[in-house]
Parts: sequence; C-alpha cells; structure tokens
Amino acid sequence: MALNFIEIMKVILLGIVEGVTEWLPISSTGHMLLVDAFIQLNMSEVFKEMFFVVIQLGAILAVLVTFWNKMMPLGFNEPRKPVVDREIVLLWLKVCVACIPGALASVFFDDAVEAYLKTPMVIAAALIFYGIVLLLIESRNQHRAFVVCDLSGMSFRTALMIGFFQVLSLIPGTSRSGATIIGALLMGVSRYSAAEFTFFLAVPVMFGLSALKIMKFGMAFNRTEIVVLGIGMASAFSVSLLVIRFLMNYIKTHDLKIFGWYRIALGMFVLLSILMKPAA
Repeated sequence: MALNFIEIMKVILLGIVEGVTEWLPISSTGHMLLVDAFIQLNMSEVFKEMFFVVIQLGAILAVLVTFWNKMMPLGFNEPRKPVVDREIVLLWLKVCVACIPGALASVFFDDAVEAYLKTPMVIAAALIFYGIVLLLIESRNQHRAFVVCDLSGMSFRTALMIGFFQVLSLIPGTSRSGATIIGALLMGVSRYSAAEFTFFLAVPVMFGLSALKIMKFGMAFNRTEIVVLGIGMASAFSVSLLVIRFLMNYIKTHDLKIFGWYRIALGMFVLLSILMKPAA
C-alpha cells in the first residue's frame, strides 16, 4: 500500500496519542485501539497488532533522554576513571525483579488477550473500574503518610509486589503506568517515586514486548511498514518528552484524581457509543 497524506496524518495522530497516554495512568493501548476504531489505519490487522506495541519504543527513547543521568549507573570521575553508582545498580535489580511477573504472564497469556480481550467493551470496563480504584486510593492517601518517598528506600519485596500489579496491564484499558502507580501507591510509595519507578520499569518491559511482537510478526517489513513505524515512533518520542516533564511537575503539587475521573468519563462514553450503535 502506498502512503498518502491522509494515512500519514493517521499515523502521526496515533503517535501523538501514544506519546500522551503512555505515561499518564489512562491506558495508551486502550486509546490507540479506540482511535483506530474511528480512523481505521489502512494496514493489515497483523501489522497493526505489532505496530500498537512497537510504536512505544519512541516513548521509551524519550524516557532514556529525560532520565539518562538517573538511569545510567556508569559514570566517570577525575581523572576520567569509571565509577559505578551502586544505588542505580540496585534500582535496576529491583526493576528486574518487578519485571518477572509481567514477563511470565505475557508469555502465557498474550495470545489469549489478543484473541478475546481487545474489544471496546473490555476497554470501557477497565477504564471505569481502574478509574474508580484510582479515586479510592487517592482519597485514602489524603490521610496516610507515604512509607517510601525515594526509590533508594524501596525494598525488593515492594518492587515484586508492584510487578504483580503490572500483570493487570495485559487487559486493554488498564494502563501499564496506571497499574504500576496503583500498585506503588497501595504499597506506600509516594506519587513522585511511583511515577519514576514506572519510567524505569517501562524500559525493559517495552523493549521485551516489542521484541516479542516483532518476532511474531517476522522481520519481512516492506518499505511502507518501515515508514509507518518510523513516523509513529518519531511522533510518540516528541510528544512523550513534553508529557513526561508535565507529569513529573504536576504530581509534585497534585494528586491523580483528575485521571481517575477522566478514565470514568471516557469509559462511559465508550459504553454509550456501544449501546447506541445500530445493530448490524
């Protein structure tokens, strides 16, 4: 298929949606599937299944650019001798522990999710349910002190428990960042540290999921598919740079209730759209 202006605009829009929704607790995959239901990207279903995951690599590059100094354990002192930051190494070990539940769940349940759960009804239900959960957690946290206010104080047990919550994000509409943040908040981690851990955890998770999707799709990309992936990732990267900075500044002085209300409103809109759709 030759790309025309309209198709390029669709890809850019999907990249923007990915960049905005990946880091906010509102479900990037859910939004991508809902947007595609309206604009219908003119590519094969097999390619789109892979595209909706691999496009996230653009968002991940934005994380690496933004948090490079906090994520890179190897540095240099005078006179240019390599130094390993032990705290960052420990943090990456905690990230590895947190990745285990999600990695196992993806291997065993990814095909089932693709076959049965990527529907507007499931997305709407997940948006509403976890929106309510987020509101309840934030209401409780108004009268509760955070136990972990810095990632260096996070235990391996806490990291593993957050990893179990991340398994929930396999369900479309849940949100990977949302599941991580909800789990972290329940474990007594501050909002700022929960968001930071989300960024750390997203790096191996998204690289792993992208590799899995690419292997399932195969490496026989045609020129159009390569261009579509490139445009989508570039759009996601550019927008993610802005959204990450916005989120980290926002949660310094605000709770996350606005995202809970947004999820509920969007989920209700999707449900109404389903109910009002004429029968075939």
